[in-house]
Amino acid sequence: MSNVPADLSYTKSHEWVRTLADGTVEIGITDHAQQALGDLVFVEVPEAGRSVKADEPCAVVESVKAASDVYAPIAGEIAAGNPRLAAEPEVVNAEPYGAGWLMRLKPSAGALAAAALLSAADYRKLLEAEGSS
Repeated sequence: MSNVPADLSYTKSHEWVRTLADGTVEIGITDHAQQALGDLVFVEVPEAGRSVKADEPCAVVESVKAASDVYAPIAGEIAAGNPRLAAEPEVVNAEPYGAGWLMRLKPSAGALAAAALLSAADYRKLLEAEGSS
């Protein structure tokens, strides 16, 4: 069973979103996503200052099994990519909801409210529907 923290929001493409105290959002891939990929060997995070649209591919995670795009769940400007992941991609496997975050983003005006994010309960239902709870 995948870990699905109740205090986060989720996307149908298996990203999580955490709103930080300064109004930026932290984004990563879910426990389910990192389990499905297996041991990560490479992570490419976006550079600060890049503008992204909702649902735009903006990062890449690669395992021995597959490479997968990570999509921006919200439109905005990248505030930071996680620099640790270039040297230690396995951190995403070990701590997908902690030190394994991929990027921080400053949402565009109204973007967070407009985002099609799922609650933890709805994300669990999605996993069950996919047969991967």
